Order: sequence, then C-alpha cells, then structure tokens
Amino acid sequence: MRVVQWSTGNIGKWALRGIIDHPELELAGVWVSGPGKDGRDAGELAGVDPVGIRATTDAGQLIATKPDCVVYTAMADNRLTEAIADLCLLLRAGINVVASGPVFLSYPEGTVPPELIEPVRQAAIDGGSSLWVNGIDPGWANDWLPLLLSGTCQRIDLIRCSEITDYSTYDNPLVLFDIMGFGSAPDHTPLLLQPGVLTLAWGSVVRQLAAALDVALDSVVEDHERFAAPESFPAAGRTIAEGTMAALRFTVSGMIADRPVLVLEHVTRLRADLAPDWPQPVGTGCYRVEIAGEPNYVVDVRLTGGDGDHNTAGVASTAMRLVNAVPAVVAAPPGLLTALDLPLTTGRGLVARGANA
Repeated sequence: MRVVQWSTGNIGKWALRGIIDHPELELAGVWVSGPGKDGRDAGELAGVDPVGIRATTDAGQLIATKPDCVVYTAMADNRLTEAIADLCLLLRAGINVVASGPVFLSYPEGTVPPELIEPVRQAAIDGGSSLWVNGIDPGWANDWLPLLLSGTCQRIDLIRCSEITDYSTYDNPLVLFDIMGFGSAPDHTPLLLQPGVLTLAWGSVVRQLAAALDVALDSVVEDHERFAAPESFPAAGRTIAEGTMAALRFTVSGMIADRPVLVLEHVTRLRADLAPDWPQPVGTGCYRVEIAGEPNYVVDVRLTGGDGDHNTAGVASTAMRLVNAVPAVVAAPPGLLTALDLPLTTGRGLVARGANA
C-alpha cells in the first residue's frame, strides 16, 4: 500500500520510520510544513539511511500521486480549523487517512456539535475514503486495553485509565508551556485548562468506552489541580520558577447520576518528587488501567524507548499504532471510523529476524 507521511515532528518522524520499515507499506511521499525540511531525503528526516524520496511542502503534488493512505500527524491542538480542512481535503480526494488528531474525532458523538463532525464525515463519503483518529494518549491505553480486561469481568463499578509520567524529557515546548501551562503563574489559565477544553479533548475517550460497554452516561465532567514548584529548577530546556506550575493532574469522568463510572486521568510532573500524594508511576512513566468490580484489576504498562526514555516510547507507540492500522483503515468502508469499527491491530510482519535487528 502506498502511504504518504504528513509532517515529521515528534510523532511524524517515528511514523515515517515505521512506514519505511513496514513490509506491507511503500512510502509514496512526505509533506513538511516549512522550507527547512523541503527537499530533504525522507530517510534523513526519519533518522535512517536515505530512501530516495524527497520531502515537499506542496500538498497538491502529494495528493496528485493518489496514495492509498496518509498518516496525518500534524499538530492539531492549536490549529483545529486548519487540521480539519486538511483532513477534508485528503478525504474528498479519495485518500484514506489515519491521524493523531484532532483527538475528539476518535469518537466525536456527544463530545462536539454535529457541525464539527458532518463536514469530515461528508468528505469521506464524497471521496469514498475512511478516516480513523487514534489520539495521542496513545489511544490503545484508553480503548482496547480496558475493553480487553472488561471482557473478563462479572461486574464493573468503575474503569479508570491513567497516564502517569514525568514530562521533563518530552520534546514539545508548545504543548508543555503554551497549551498545558507548565511554568505559568497560579492565576494564569492556559489553553488546556480553559473551561470545556479538557472535555473537548478527552470526552471522546469516555464516550467511546461507554458506547462499547452499552453505558448511558448522564454527564461528562472535568476537574484538575495544579502543584507549584517548591523552588526554581531546570526542566524541558527551561527554568521552572518557584511558585509556578510544575505538576498537573486532571480527570474527565463519565457519570451515572453523581457517580463516576468511566474516568480518563492524567498525572503529569516535571520532576519525579513533585506532588508526592498523587498517583505514582511504575518506573518514570506508565499507563495504568484500573477496574473496580468483580474481579478487581490494576494493570500497569511501563514504557521504555530504545534510548531508555519513557516519553520516546509513548511517542513511538502512538505513531506505530497509526502505521500498523493502515491496512485495516484502507480495507474499511468509507466514513469516519472509531476504534470500535476496526479489527485488532497487531504487529503483523514486524517480528525481527536477526538477533540485533
């Protein structure tokens, strides 16, 4: 299958490497956003040997090649209108898309108004193409992992899906400081913490679980708390001043009456010793699924990249779920897909043949 990689940032460079290495995929092109990467070899951008395909800023040129699928990993958090326009352009051209955002499109029903959803769905129908958005959590920790466990339960009282991690090595200053608000004063409200934004971003997680489990939610509510730096310290390439935000905990909860039943939680620190009373990870970063019921479960997935960093592993796993889902999305009927519409995505063809591969 001929695949175009759309952007080569944190997630995009991992997706690009995954496409190059994947036995069932052929790299058909690479879109980049600026002149600094325009014309560079895709292998160089992915950190591997040259592959003879040059990146381009010309979207029309890539669309004209009629690839089977685009792996779309361009930033969407701060450019929702542009991201949706990109997706509609690709879908209307008859090109299938797997994407990391906008996250609410992973399961938009009940999360955003129909006028945000229908243009995307109509573009897919018009082009006879499919879109699946995985999200950046990275998706699988909030859908198939808890759903797999739920299938072994006699009773479920609560499902909690948590990301618990140290973000001091996460290489995305825009997300850390502008969107999440790390290093900001206590009276500053960053984009992520403006009323309704958490639910816009992660309400789709709890609503997708509710749909899979046939749960009628009465409401979805959000909550957060911040922890101030006890003294100034360096993190993520900046100095976090004493008294500014150095840790963040938030939840988005699907409720039945006044009882939470499906909860998405993030616990994010810029130093491991901060907010010691908040949930702690296994290692320096993990995804945790907890089920209260019969039986009870706590499943921790500890992440480590080849460089030993948990943030590298989180980004790589997000990218590779997208890449490995390409065949299923290409085979799916036209429309806006959710994880519930797709078969189990496996690492088909990826088992290393050499000891050092």
